[in-house]
Amino acid sequence: MAFTPSTLQNAEQQSQEIWDKVGNAIKQIYQKNASTLSFEEIYRNAYTMVLHKMGDRLYSGVKAVITDHLQQVVVEHIVPVFPKPVEGGGGPLPGGVVAVSGGPHFLHKVKEVWDEHTTCMLMIKDILLYMDRVYVSNNPGLLKTYDMGLELFRDVIIRSRQFSVQKSLMDCLLYQIQLEREGEMVERSVLKSVTRMLLDLTAAAGGVRDASTVYEADFEPRFLDTSRSFFDLESQQFLRECDAPEYLKRAEKRLKEEEYRIKSYLVESTQPKIRGIVEKELLENQVKTIIDVSIPQKPKSLNPSTGTAQIANKPKQMDNSGLISMITHERISDLARMYQLFSRVPNGHPQMRETISNHVKDLARNVNEVSGGVAHTSLTTATSSLSKSASTSSIIEDEPSTTTTTAGGKADPCQWVEGMLGLKQKFDMILTRCFGGDRAFAKDVNAALEVGVNLNPKAPEFSSLFINENMKKGLKGKSEEEMEELLDRTITLFRFIGEKDIFERYYKQHLTKRLLQGRSISEDAEKSMIGKLKTECGYQFTTKLEGMFNDMRVSADTMSDFRDYLSSSISAPQNMTDISVNVLTSTFWPINAATQTAACNFPPEISAAMETFQRFYLSRHSGRRLTWMTHIGTADLKATFAKGRKEINVSTFMMVVLMGCFNSLAEGESISYERIREVTAVPETELKRALQSLSLAKYKIILKSTKTKEINDSDSFTFNHAFTSPLSKLKIQTVLSASSSNSTNTVENEQEREETMGKVDEARKHQVEAAIVRIMKSRKTLGHNVLVAEVCSQLGGRFSPGVGMVKKRIEGLIEREYLDRDKDDRKLYHYLA
Repeated sequence: MAFTPSTLQNAEQQSQEIWDKVGNAIKQIYQKNASTLSFEEIYRNAYTMVLHKMGDRLYSGVKAVITDHLQQVVVEHIVPVFPKPVEGGGGPLPGGVVAVSGGPHFLHKVKEVWDEHTTCMLMIKDILLYMDRVYVSNNPGLLKTYDMGLELFRDVIIRSRQFSVQKSLMDCLLYQIQLEREGEMVERSVLKSVTRMLLDLTAAAGGVRDASTVYEADFEPRFLDTSRSFFDLESQQFLRECDAPEYLKRAEKRLKEEEYRIKSYLVESTQPKIRGIVEKELLENQVKTIIDVSIPQKPKSLNPSTGTAQIANKPKQMDNSGLISMITHERISDLARMYQLFSRVPNGHPQMRETISNHVKDLARNVNEVSGGVAHTSLTTATSSLSKSASTSSIIEDEPSTTTTTAGGKADPCQWVEGMLGLKQKFDMILTRCFGGDRAFAKDVNAALEVGVNLNPKAPEFSSLFINENMKKGLKGKSEEEMEELLDRTITLFRFIGEKDIFERYYKQHLTKRLLQGRSISEDAEKSMIGKLKTECGYQFTTKLEGMFNDMRVSADTMSDFRDYLSSSISAPQNMTDISVNVLTSTFWPINAATQTAACNFPPEISAAMETFQRFYLSRHSGRRLTWMTHIGTADLKATFAKGRKEINVSTFMMVVLMGCFNSLAEGESISYERIREVTAVPETELKRALQSLSLAKYKIILKSTKTKEINDSDSFTFNHAFTSPLSKLKIQTVLSASSSNSTNTVENEQEREETMGKVDEARKHQVEAAIVRIMKSRKTLGHNVLVAEVCSQLGGRFSPGVGMVKKRIEGLIEREYLDRDKDDRKLYHYLA
């Protein structure tokens, strides 16, 4: 069919009439007169235009009507309510935020315009549904009606080129957020509506829905920049106004506020970004400042039971601030808050661990200075009691008083151990209650304590002395649970000791005295301790200790058999002096019979008892040799004085002196030192100590002719018949010689320590050689560095052998033809079978 000019003119006229109806309907919708319209008729008109190939005219016409309307809205409704900068607003705000007045009204108007526009666009979309389904779908470059309306709103109103709507909108939003951060009330509902509007508007032309939104492109970058500036300034303000706990409380509050702000009216995708900014500005950038804000002065003293440092002359404004102060005052909630907040930033926990580690080392160093005797030591007074029980009796003990002074204080082994255990207990509590048992923190704390413990070269000896004291007295009256708790705490300290072989030597010495003197308060506790040591170090560590207990058990059985023998044997002497003997296996006990035994002339009744026991024992055990250890024996004597009889406990040498020299003296008769030495044959050093103990100590059983404190060859002695004491049973302690501190609860002096370390070094040589041979026997051929590394690894549980020591032992084994060097490679060793 061909169209004539007249026909075309009629079609154009008809098309215009149809469009006028559609365009007028859109205007009526915007003017809120939709109720007067027939949506069916309008839909049919739009349908007719699309059906007769006039979709382009319909689409462009709709776009033009909406654009004209939005331009009119900007002029009539938006521009008149533009916010105005506040005059004298107190200076620039962070990040370029502008203080404006009328912001809430402006935002309300934008929200109102947006709501009306979207409502109208929903109705317009309905009447143009056929156009969207047919015309727009066949033209990929076009947006559907609703999306076109949103894009026009963005370009005509929000990003208007004629008016600064976008700037005013962003200024209002940012200023409202600024006001809320400063504590003022804002209308969150309108803020939420506006931000949702920005989120619904795409930033790029063409309505691509997966592109960024106006919120992400225009608002969020400015919001994050202004927030960064705000929190940077606020962190400086907090530092000026707050101590560390208050700073952390405010930072925690800010984080919660920002999270709530996101949930209230911003977008969830912004949350990790703003959280990162707050954490960086308030926490990460200030970690070191918060931690170190008020490190206290060096502690001058330490409460060993709690590990709490006593700070002198601490400025008042420093109270309750900084990590170390929090630890010192045990501010549990503040420490937990610091731990939680600093877990958010990468440098938080590492800096905390470093500071805590250094603090633990400082506190441990203070314990060493106050009670560890780390500086040069000098012996002031000491008395000792080296004894072996010769009979069973109850005695009243006169404990020795000892002090070893140092530049930093006096060495007190028990106080030192309590101090270290107090530190451990305190930081374990902090780790549990504040740090959730964090293993990284626990590792650093334990490493610092280990360093602090091993700063004291006498740590093994002190630990053994602490156990010794508790096994003698400290466990008295404690329940089984309390006993186990104490032993577990002691084992904790034992783990930190690097030179466990030195501890083993001291422990054997102290255990020897406890067992032989019957001083241990609980055999169960002793065995429990050995079990714990075995768990820590293996059976080899405790083999000899268990052998010592076995000897004591066998000795008890032997003495029971010996008494049965005395009561039933015809040849046994009548009325023999009661004797109690412990038979010790020389390989188990730290006693060198060849060097420590001192011969003397025993009284006849004692000699008879000793010979009877020796015949009895050797008749049952062939091939054995008994050596009497006179230096560690004791005796209970019944002494008659003018005021009555007393039972006194003395050392073997004192017993020889009293029974051998004073039993036969008449009252008031004296005996010379020379005569005593001749009769007793006690070595001169031991004899003088015995006479000092009997004549110059607390209980003066004999009287010395001169007033000097030394025993001279010209001195003479008289039995003190007039001696009195309110006690019926007495223990005479053996005084220490000038070169000895060999008491059960005193620290070795330098000479004794040198002797002990010499023995330890000798034992270490054998252990290193044994490890080398063991390794080479299994590997046959090994390089020098690998061999040294394996030896150090194997012996690390007992001590740390130096590379030089290992090298010397290798040389010694080569000389004795256990090993051989490779002919071509001098650093390669071969095992010689």
